[in-house]
Amino acid sequence: MVVALDVVVFALGAGLVAFTLSAAVRAVVVPRATPVLLTRVVFVGIRRIFNLWAKRVDSYEERDRVMALYAPLSLLSLAFVWLILVLAGYTAMFWAIGNNSLRAAFRLSGSSIVTLGFAPFADLPTTVLGISEAGLGLSLLALLITYLPSVYSTFSRREQVVALLEVRAGSPPSAAELIERFARIEWLDRLHDLWAQWESWFVDIEETHTSLPALVFFRSPQHDRSWVTAAGAMLDTASFVASTFPDRHPDAELCVRSGAIALRRIADFFEVPYDPNPKRGDPISVSREEYEEMHARVMRAGVDLRPATEETWLDFAGWRVNYDIVLLSLASITMAPYAPWSSDRSLAVRRAAFTSWGRRRRGARR
Repeated sequence: MVVALDVVVFALGAGLVAFTLSAAVRAVVVPRATPVLLTRVVFVGIRRIFNLWAKRVDSYEERDRVMALYAPLSLLSLAFVWLILVLAGYTAMFWAIGNNSLRAAFRLSGSSIVTLGFAPFADLPTTVLGISEAGLGLSLLALLITYLPSVYSTFSRREQVVALLEVRAGSPPSAAELIERFARIEWLDRLHDLWAQWESWFVDIEETHTSLPALVFFRSPQHDRSWVTAAGAMLDTASFVASTFPDRHPDAELCVRSGAIALRRIADFFEVPYDPNPKRGDPISVSREEYEEMHARVMRAGVDLRPATEETWLDFAGWRVNYDIVLLSLASITMAPYAPWSSDRSLAVRRAAFTSWGRRRRGARR
């Protein structure tokens, strides 16, 4: 009976260590959007604490300062949880192979994982376990150390493009201001340069923000900037140009498609519900009156446009519907700063299922 109990405890300890190692590898090493239960539990648990904290502040600037700590602290906490679980797993294994006292087993495990060696090993099995735990503990820390530069390198690349948009589209960014500014400096013929740049940007964030999902919650250095609202401003600009400018703009259409696919893939990871096959004429969060106000504003800037008819409105809505729900949901999840046609109406959308991360494959349209 005692031997059977030792075997069960050893197996449970080994299983806990294997589970932790698997979670760490899938979260840090595997280059794809792999849902990891342990990562989800840590991030969701800490997010609930931050939500309570954020509710106590009065202004968005203060809330932004609070939420800026969320992603970095969650990453560090994740590494701490890895080490705690490995410590617990090896404590069980040390106890199962002959350490009569749980305290002695814990002391051996702690001595091994921090590689201080203050607890001597009595026999060969204990020595083998101690060496393996020390190696695993160092490996987990090495994973985190190599992971962080990748995260911050990708973050810097993302934010450089977001900062450039502020120069062109203001703060908060809007499609109307971007087109107005380009018209004022007689650069409308160079809008196509933006489509290529942002198409590449969307491809980049699709890959990085699903394989490194913590990046979704890393906030911009300035409280009034956000990668989500920047994405929304560019997609609205491209949708307006594709639907309302006189000539065909296939590069703008490709930019919308690229952005819609990217935002959907990121939303899939968080199991945000949306219609994978929306149809022309389906409702969107932007009203026709808002579209017509933007149309009149751009016309006053001297831009030649198609008349604001039912046809142009349906064309614009037909592009916007591909990313409307996922844009608003991501703005809600990330607590994005105010920006027209995105975060200003994100609370009207049902908050995405933050506590049930996962991935469901859907196709993107157009």
